[in-house]
Amino acid sequence: MFEESDYGKPINERLSSILRRNSSKDDFANVAARSNVSFSTIRDVVYRTNSLTRTNAKAIGLLIQVAFENSVAYQLQAESDKNYLDKILCL
Repeated sequence: MFEESDYGKPINERLSSILRRNSSKDDFANVAARSNVSFSTIRDVVYRTNSLTRTNAKAIGLLIQVAFENSVAYQLQAESDKNYLDKILCL
């Protein structure tokens, strides 16, 4: 998932933005519990105030999976909302 050149520096801005948009504090906490990486470390890596390391990369990988699942759920919800609102507007 990560390359050798990714370690020792912040994650890229696009990944940071996507993770912030598609994950919550609860997701951070759940990933922290699963990975034994602290909530604050995960938060700091996501917000680019801490660098990616081999230790915290496992947690960020788990968070990427959660963010992907959340993005699919948000997309499905948005489609449903769009269809509902379209019906209202067509009345």
